[in-house]
Amino acid sequence: MSLIDKEKFLFKDLKSIKGVGLQISKYLKKKKIEKIIDLLWNFPYDNIDRSIQEKIANLREGKIYTIIVKVIKYNFPRVRNLPNKILCEDDTGKLEIIYFNSKEFYLKKMFPLNSYVFVSGKISSYKNKFQIINPDYVGKKENLKQIKKIIPKYSLTQGINEKKYKNIIKNVLDNTPEQKEWFESSFIKKYKLLSWKKSIKSLHLNENKSQIKKSIERLAYDEIFAHLISLKDNRQKVKRVKKREKVFQSNNKKKIIQNFNHNLTNDQLNALKEIEDDLKSKKKMFRIIQGDVGSGKTIVSVIASSQVIESGYQVAFMAPTEILARQHYNLLSNLCTDTNIKFDILLSKMSNYEKLNKINKIYNGDLDFIVGTHALFQDKIKFKKLGLIIIDEQHKFGVKQRMKLSQKGGDNCDVLLMSATPIPRSMMLANYGDLDLTTIKQKPKNRKDIKTISKNKKKIHEVYSFLSSKISTGEQIFWVCPLIQNSKFLNYSSVDSRYESLRQVFGNKVGVVHGSLNQEDKIKIFDDFKNKKIKILVATTVIEVGIDYPDANIMVIENSEKYGLAQLHQLRGRVGRGEKQGLCIMLFEDQLSQNAKKRLSVMKKTNDGFFIANEDLKIRGFGDLIGYQQSGIKNFRFVDPELHSKFFEIVHDEISRTTRDNFNISKFKYLLKIYDKTEVLIQKEN
Repeated sequence: MSLIDKEKFLFKDLKSIKGVGLQISKYLKKKKIEKIIDLLWNFPYDNIDRSIQEKIANLREGKIYTIIVKVIKYNFPRVRNLPNKILCEDDTGKLEIIYFNSKEFYLKKMFPLNSYVFVSGKISSYKNKFQIINPDYVGKKENLKQIKKIIPKYSLTQGINEKKYKNIIKNVLDNTPEQKEWFESSFIKKYKLLSWKKSIKSLHLNENKSQIKKSIERLAYDEIFAHLISLKDNRQKVKRVKKREKVFQSNNKKKIIQNFNHNLTNDQLNALKEIEDDLKSKKKMFRIIQGDVGSGKTIVSVIASSQVIESGYQVAFMAPTEILARQHYNLLSNLCTDTNIKFDILLSKMSNYEKLNKINKIYNGDLDFIVGTHALFQDKIKFKKLGLIIIDEQHKFGVKQRMKLSQKGGDNCDVLLMSATPIPRSMMLANYGDLDLTTIKQKPKNRKDIKTISKNKKKIHEVYSFLSSKISTGEQIFWVCPLIQNSKFLNYSSVDSRYESLRQVFGNKVGVVHGSLNQEDKIKIFDDFKNKKIKILVATTVIEVGIDYPDANIMVIENSEKYGLAQLHQLRGRVGRGEKQGLCIMLFEDQLSQNAKKRLSVMKKTNDGFFIANEDLKIRGFGDLIGYQQSGIKNFRFVDPELHSKFFEIVHDEISRTTRDNFNISKFKYLLKIYDKTEVLIQKEN
């Protein structure tokens, strides 16, 4: 078979396979199996282990066993609809074999009296007797070795049985050609990788655990390779875009730093230099600032924006929510005092007249800096000369979305993304391999670590008493609950019940906010909290990201055992943002799991978000980290970021080594197609 034919084989219609007619193909289509590759990717979800042999006395109901027994008696009733029974025994007890709608002569042939046979099936019991109803396998004792010990189980649809499906799988596996390697032979030899075909076959045939582990590792290497190659191609396409260098005057920069009224940390200064170097270069900037909670990313982006504006360009700042957009706008109002920067905010809730007026100003160049949500990038909004896009808390945007945003501003528009969600190195490569990375770890010198304690919920009266003393000195408190309303199914505290409880003690000093409230009500409540009309704000995790109230210094997290480490860290980061030391109180229920104990222990031990991110990955594993679920990386078939974290570094280094001088994505198009990575590639625009 030629190379072209080998590549075409995997993407052939299933109807080209023997045994798959029109009707079978319709059934398979319900499982989204249309091509040969779809069938190969549909691995068994479990297996039946028939290797377990036991004596009758040791059987357990509901489990599958393979048993050697002696046939001692038939019970074939002459009454219609009653089952046929065959009584068997071993040296420890008796077992009934039950058949419905079966022929006597057939059963006598399978179970000759006084012979020894093996029987394999699920154990049930009736009137204190063990039974196997309609055994899966029966045979002569001497033929026991012929039974397959581990049998794969597939998720099937109505109309297609397991036997038929396994025949189709066998036919496909037998005819699947060996694929041309995309890894160099030295790499395969160094890491002792199986071939692609052998790995696929091993997972379908459910071979021994060692072989399955090697197969998954091989396919994980492939998948990481395909993913990082696609990101590298995107990165190079962005870097090949030639733009005009931005020329700085730094007049507004000096005023903004003066208005900030704090010294920038070394990390902030380094971050600013990296961004300014990008802005001044002829290559398009595509960079992410990853900073811990409260590390001062926003001030860095505002200073950089002032340089862009003085170069004659506009800046668009996109926040994930209207509340955060308003917060950024208020920050600009303070920082841009005595500058000539014309800034405004554009929100979807504004009147049509107000929106149209601002859209016209953007188009005419009468606004330098516009803050908003994703509505900023609607097709109807045209910028006169957009030079920088800033996206805050960008984990809500996948690879394809940020590529589209990059193209929105044209060749002369730079892109800066910001994330307050520290993640491990492996996930950084997986999520942001197409971006240049700037890291801010240092906190402002006036910022103290937040003291963190845990307390059993039974002692909540002590917390109430403590909060009362703090409110009398002017302190404000966030109180977070996992649910809005009480649930019949979940034993967690709700915002509604906690609000009522606190109101009985603190009266109208208590407010409540959650995602079900409309935007106007949320804004009013946050404004009342900011203006200190509200002393305790009971909330869901709607306050999790970006909310900044320097006078709120106490965070109470109820049912803290429910949250992951990264989310606990984000919630804790809402307090202690002023001169005073913050306090986080984690309330927990009795009978904590081991993982919950680990999480609370880590939170009490450190304020370092990067350390916490690594611990969260160890404890929770794949797919549960904040921001990670929304990134698209969870759609990896084989990659587990904890188990395969080293693979990212290995593959990244291999790509750098082998493509340093001559990178051509066309060499890997087939690989990208196999692993569904072609859709993340930037398409050339006409």
